[in-house]
Amino acid sequence: MPHVGAVFAAIAGVTAILLHSSIHKIEEGHLAVYYRGGALLTSPNGPGYHIMLPFITTFRSVQTTLQTDEIKNVPCGTSGGVMIYFDRIEVVNMLVPLAVVEIVRNYTADYDKTLIFNKIHHELNQFCSVHTLQEVYIELFDIIDENLKTALQKDLNCMAPGLTIQAVRVTKPKIPESIRRNFELMEAEKTRLLITAQTQKVVEKEAETERKKAIIEAQKMAQVAQIHFQQKVMEKETEKKISEIEDSAYLARERAKADAEFYTAAKSAEANKVKLTTEYLELMKYQAIAANSKIYFGQDIPNMFLALLSQHGSVVLITHDIQCYRRVI
Repeated sequence: MPHVGAVFAAIAGVTAILLHSSIHKIEEGHLAVYYRGGALLTSPNGPGYHIMLPFITTFRSVQTTLQTDEIKNVPCGTSGGVMIYFDRIEVVNMLVPLAVVEIVRNYTADYDKTLIFNKIHHELNQFCSVHTLQEVYIELFDIIDENLKTALQKDLNCMAPGLTIQAVRVTKPKIPESIRRNFELMEAEKTRLLITAQTQKVVEKEAETERKKAIIEAQKMAQVAQIHFQQKVMEKETEKKISEIEDSAYLARERAKADAEFYTAAKSAEANKVKLTTEYLELMKYQAIAANSKIYFGQDIPNMFLALLSQHGSVVLITHDIQCYRRVI
């Protein structure tokens, strides 16, 4: 009986070991690819718990979400012979689940070492070998990451469809200390020159602004002066027109007055011509004499009347002569 218990215990232990070896868990965002006797099976499994034949079948978990591969301390020789090192290069990539089996079959589950790491080393050395330290470190540094991404994606489209590069980030390379100090001095000098140039531009801009302001002010003053001049001209023209109108009105009034006086005189003359007949003047003469209460004596009185009659004067003239004669008497 003790032997039977030992046998059952051994069987239970072996069963537990087999179950532990056959049951495995796959995390979310991963696929499990299986090898049986070294051959890759074509049926991967998704996230969750799965069972496989222990000791015969093995598996590898392959990530199918965004992942970042880091390549550190990449050496690079420039065209001038200076050796520099890129401390860290990050490659953000993603593998499409449908392409997992094919890529693992061609490049193993560690496909990133073959397709990404080695390619980064190659492309970076190709870039450095045709450029100077000045270009790699300063002038063209901002396009290195984009160039690496483009070159990687171009090769992957041919070699491993389904593996896409999302971004490449490159840190500033390490250069020899003496060269680095020279670059720092050069950058400081460039900065100083840039500040000087910008200051000069600011001064020139301010001068240009002042010049334009002065021109605008002068133009404004000229326009104001022109407006004042035009206003004075218009005032003078208005005064001239008013004077002309007043003169015309005065001339019209005087002309009308003269016409009225002329008309009155003409009518009066016509009336007198009709009125002052010989008989009427004779009547007026005798009326004037009759109205005089004084009696004059002298030898010249008849002569005066005869002279007046011969001249056919008016009643006013007769009266005037008689009064003069009175004063003489």
